[in-house]
Amino acid sequence: MSTDATSAHIDSKFRVESVEKSDPPEGMPDGDWHRYVVGHGESKIEGYKSGSLVAVTHHAEAFAEDLNARAARGYSVYAGRKRK
Repeated sequence: MSTDATSAHIDSKFRVESVEKSDPPEGMPDGDWHRYVVGHGESKIEGYKSGSLVAVTHHAEAFAEDLNARAARGYSVYAGRKRK
């Protein structure tokens, strides 16, 4: 694979763009909340999770890896399937 093709392949993956301390989402109990953003180009997914910065960062990284794995298969493992 050429360097340009490799760069395009790497850039086509979801990755954690940020994890930062935040107030709890509306209606949720107080605690140690963080907001994370997972992105791919212009697509952004924002989530909130309670826990330490390290724990939420690991969660966001696992989420990004799961999105990339689903994209590599060409379908979502969560999508409904036709029954035989």
